[in-house]
Amino acid sequence: MTYLARDRDDAPHALITGGAGYIGSLLTGVLLYAGWRVTVADDLLFGGQSLLGYWHHPRFHFAKIDVCDPAQLQAEAGGLRVGALPTRPVDAVVHLAAIVGFPACQMVGPQVAWRYNFEGTRRVYAAAEAAGVPRLLFASTYSNYGLSPDGVPVTEDSPLNPQSLYAETKIASEQFLLNETAGGQTAPIVYRFATLFGVSPRMRFDLIVNQFVLEALTRRRLVIYQRGYARSFVHVRDVADAVLLALQAPLDEAGRQVFNVGSDEGNYTKDEIVALVQRYVEGTQIEYKDLTFGGDMRDIRVSFARIRRVLGFQPRLSVEDGIREVRDVLVSGVIKDALDSQYRNAQFIVQ
Repeated sequence: MTYLARDRDDAPHALITGGAGYIGSLLTGVLLYAGWRVTVADDLLFGGQSLLGYWHHPRFHFAKIDVCDPAQLQAEAGGLRVGALPTRPVDAVVHLAAIVGFPACQMVGPQVAWRYNFEGTRRVYAAAEAAGVPRLLFASTYSNYGLSPDGVPVTEDSPLNPQSLYAETKIASEQFLLNETAGGQTAPIVYRFATLFGVSPRMRFDLIVNQFVLEALTRRRLVIYQRGYARSFVHVRDVADAVLLALQAPLDEAGRQVFNVGSDEGNYTKDEIVALVQRYVEGTQIEYKDLTFGGDMRDIRVSFARIRRVLGFQPRLSVEDGIREVRDVLVSGVIKDALDSQYRNAQFIVQ
């Protein structure tokens, strides 16, 4: 097999924790295509089939590890040792490994959620710092803002108002990275992602856009709670591109900064998302219900001016693009068992 000339030993090297997941499995391909060497560290809670397309790539490496176990991620002379892989220098860590989302964190409970999301972050940062890794990108969430007062878009400097255990663990991790690592040689970059959507090698159907399309196709009916609540949305491929921008940006611009990741055009109410789904999946019926307690109570519009100004990030894929691609993947039969629990974080964890 012949590989391109850029498949070289001096390629920049990224370690992606949680790299078999929804973001990581797509990001792996984006970084490999951009000329990076990629090591994925994942405990394969949701399986590893999302990585098979990269398995024979000369710049791809994989280690099945628990990032909370310090023995499995250690700084040594010459770089980081990840599992049983040879020690290599690392130019950037992308820390995605976590119990992701409000339902999944509620399902596993506080002890497990804090161990994975907070203690795991501390351990990964400690290893990166000891190995002299220049930067660590931390995957956080715009859920940290909770509710936006009077519909005014929140910025990175707005007060945080967590409405869930998931957001609490992410805020604590952010505070550790931004407040307790000053003077360290590893500069954290915090990305607060909007709600994701779109097709990925490790597909998810527990995200609102993807879920609505699936339910519209399989049941021809959507049950909608909190119909007027606003959310911000961003395509998973655009998120991967945004991560690459952060890895390439000068550290004096991106380091120790917080960025909301999305676009102003991605701010929608649930009613507006439903209307788009009805446009592309004909015959979808809607039932509205009240939700007075429990559930994910986010109601928020977000400003993305900072990431656009500092990093030049502008998403390319709209919510309509995502609805069409998810519909086409399902209608074409590429994913035949879309109702299976493997595509839903909380349900799969229970099993």
